Amino acid sequence: MNKLQILFFISVFLFSAFKADKPAYVLFDKKGNPEKYGKMLKEIQNADVVLFGELHNSPISHWLELEVTKDLYEVKKENLILAAEMFETDDQLILTEYTNGLISQSRFEDEAKLWPNYTTDYKPLVEFARNNNVPFVASNVPRRYASLVNSKGFEGLEELADEAKAFLPPLPIAYNPELNCYKSLLEMEGMGSHVTPNFPKAQAIKDATMAHSILKNWQPGKLLIHFHGAYHSENFESIYWYLKQANPNLQIVTIHSVSQADNTELTDENTGKADYTICVDEDMTKTR
Repeated sequence: MNKLQILFFISVFLFSAFKADKPAYVLFDKKGNPEKYGKMLKEIQNADVVLFGELHNSPISHWLELEVTKDLYEVKKENLILAAEMFETDDQLILTEYTNGLISQSRFEDEAKLWPNYTTDYKPLVEFARNNNVPFVASNVPRRYASLVNSKGFEGLEELADEAKAFLPPLPIAYNPELNCYKSLLEMEGMGSHVTPNFPKAQAIKDATMAHSILKNWQPGKLLIHFHGAYHSENFESIYWYLKQANPNLQIVTIHSVSQADNTELTDENTGKADYTICVDEDMTKTR
């Protein structure tokens, strides 16, 4: 083998050592097989509720939320409803006033309790709703009531005034401490002494309130897509569990988001957590 041939084989080896492609994300089905975006969209447009679990700091998650919303709107039009964890039920009035064009953007953004990454990550969804007359539901429990549950348990909610209870699901709150989404919170290492039996209940009141908000605003023939952190629907628990407890016949499709070093093949750990999983390269830049 001459020198030129040796150099050729070395170059081929080095080239093959690199990935032929570097996708920012890959979509997988429930079994961990790669899936096409169009096929997912076709299924979810026939659902009653889509639970879209995001990575809060992932620009890919937020971009896909907007793209899914725009594509579903083309099919559903006035039958589409948006809802999100990032807005609390006591901000529903001001959110509706803004999306209905009754108040200015500056007034809304000054007075609503917006997340720090609202401008980059959630504002595009709100503006889409405003521009296309799409209802937007503020679904999450006011954070002060989650804190109340963390300190006093669900019993603390009974002490609230009737005006405050209007922002909550009907009491008493259903709760299954054996669900992994809650049980695992008590087993997390390094959480300190503040992790008491009430800690997972504070998570549960968020899930219960979001599920209640979804059910209160969904109607047959409508499609409601709910945006939230991935933990709130992974493994078909949390919000999903509360929805199914209330309406077992509800057709729900879940979308989950994960981050991996190699996003071209879903790990066993991340397989089966949802109907569809968005796997993002862990080197993707973060939004905050």
